[in-house]
Amino acid sequence: MADELVAQDVMFRGRHCELKAYVAHQAGGAPRPAVIVVQEWWGLDDHIRDVARRFAQEGYFAVAPDLYSRQGHKVTKDPNIAGQLMSKLDKGDGIEDLLSTVAWIKSQKEANPARIGVIGFCMGGGYAMLLPCVSKDIKAAAPFYGEVPLDEQLRNLNCPVFYAYGENDGWITRKEVDRLAADLKKFNKRGEVKIYKGCSHGFFNDTRKDVYAAAEARDAWQNVLSLFKENLGA
Repeated sequence: MADELVAQDVMFRGRHCELKAYVAHQAGGAPRPAVIVVQEWWGLDDHIRDVARRFAQEGYFAVAPDLYSRQGHKVTKDPNIAGQLMSKLDKGDGIEDLLSTVAWIKSQKEANPARIGVIGFCMGGGYAMLLPCVSKDIKAAAPFYGEVPLDEQLRNLNCPVFYAYGENDGWITRKEVDRLAADLKKFNKRGEVKIYKGCSHGFFNDTRKDVYAAAEARDAWQNVLSLFKENLGA
């Protein structure tokens, strides 16, 4: 019988304010590898919480920090409001709050501090790509259709990457994704960029029937699980 799943909101101290996060893990057992799940521009919504629970069911200590904690923990389904929230989030502040999340994970007895990975979607995909360029604590990263860091930042990438991208993405350009693939080779970094034919931005989000692509989302999920299993365990 599988261990009981524990899922709850928590608060912990960031450098600027109290940060909210959704945490999910199986009860009992040895400390588990941790996965940080970084939100889309909608906020810490039900989809991101569900992704955290999926990782918990796979044996990970999953933490989805609310990157809108500085803005009052807002969540929306309105793209205009989401765009405003994202534009008010300074990239440096977002990384700072993610680093605070890493520090908090290290203090949790249920988590293995030496095995931390990150996944992110849309806005969160950009953060999931950038975080391992500034933190050596991240051992594997799975950015989905996120902003690609600058070349000088990618030189400092510290872990293997699986980057998922939809062929018809209207936000992140193919040119930028091709640059990422080229930089991984140029800088001798371990990683894969996979382009899913016919898919749009947000294709992994099963709450958005306008863009969700079930078969491709399943394939991407399996690639993420393989990456994390190889580099984090569980």
